[in-house]
Amino acid sequence: MKKKATSEKRRDNKNRILRTGESQRKDGRYAYKYTDTFGKPQFAYSWKLVPTDKTPAGKREDISLREKEKEIQKDLDDGIDHLGKKMTVCQLYAKQIRHRANVKEGTKQGRGQLMRILREDNLGACPIEKVKLSDAKEWALRMKEKGYGFKTINNHKRSLKAAFYTAIQDDYIRKNPFDFQLSTVLEDDTEPKVPLSPTQEASFLSFIQNDKVYQKYYDDIVILLGTGLRISELCGLTESNIDFENRLINVDHQLLKISGVGYYVDTPKTKSGVRQIPMSTKVMEALERVLKNRRQAAAPIIVGGYTRFLFLNNKGLPNVAANYESMFRRLVKKYNKCHEEALPKVTTPHTLRHTFCTNLANAGMNPKALQYIMGHSNINMTLNYYAHPTSESAVAEMKRLVA
Repeated sequence: MKKKATSEKRRDNKNRILRTGESQRKDGRYAYKYTDTFGKPQFAYSWKLVPTDKTPAGKREDISLREKEKEIQKDLDDGIDHLGKKMTVCQLYAKQIRHRANVKEGTKQGRGQLMRILREDNLGACPIEKVKLSDAKEWALRMKEKGYGFKTINNHKRSLKAAFYTAIQDDYIRKNPFDFQLSTVLEDDTEPKVPLSPTQEASFLSFIQNDKVYQKYYDDIVILLGTGLRISELCGLTESNIDFENRLINVDHQLLKISGVGYYVDTPKTKSGVRQIPMSTKVMEALERVLKNRRQAAAPIIVGGYTRFLFLNNKGLPNVAANYESMFRRLVKKYNKCHEEALPKVTTPHTLRHTFCTNLANAGMNPKALQYIMGHSNINMTLNYYAHPTSESAVAEMKRLVA
């Protein structure tokens, strides 16, 4: 009786022996079957078995099957999800923000801007496994060429770095292409935010008080300079937030307005933003004038359960940050035309918050107390970003300590 012949090894149409998992289809295309890290069968395809094979005419150029097998095996050995790394940058970012959905409306707007940027850029459609450090840097350069500022680019880069970090944690990729300092690629041309000097502050207030166009904003600016309120916090103030008896301003919300959303009330920027700010005599008198002269709305305006807002526009609707920012641009331009010494190049409503903080820091206020008044969650923000010591204040402090 004859022995049963052993089965021959599978071969391709060039009579080459195929390895375990390899096969060749009738159309000549090669396939490799493997099991992914989740135990599911997967397939990889190529028109070439080895790198020296030629791609058939009319077919897309690609690496060979054996090269793909090598990559797949390395990913399997390292626990990398071979399918996950194929997702595009847009898909990765969409996954990232979907898992972190409980954010403020302003953050949602920023996310929407970044997603639009990615969809309009070649980077967005690129598989995350293909994104290299040089690609991330080229993206930053393209952003600059399109007119985006350093701060905006850096914020978006930070978001993408976080998304790619998640991809590393999920075993999709090994390295983070956005793990670099933007300043190594782009010059930080952000104009520094400088507070008003005591002389500038006095001159600015005097100008506003005597200008027929802008004197109606005098009290608003006195309050900002005397409280350090964020502009959205000022806009959100209602009668119930003002405690004249104890001379306190209770800050527990901010009023914002976004196109497509309209007016809405949100919690302060940070948890530390909920605070009580003491009123100076000047601030208290300004608030009393605001209440006395406030334009009454035709109908009660209620936003998020809050009503009787203090700062209203000509239509009786609450003012928002955009109203003050546009007014400030015109005001600063007019002031600079009338004065030999111009205000700092970047002078916005937020400059008044900087000025308030710097004044109290230079006056020797306890840093932790100042942090509370400013509503900062981090003391470094108070000291390094808002408090701007001058040579005069440094000398005065030195004399006080060594006298």
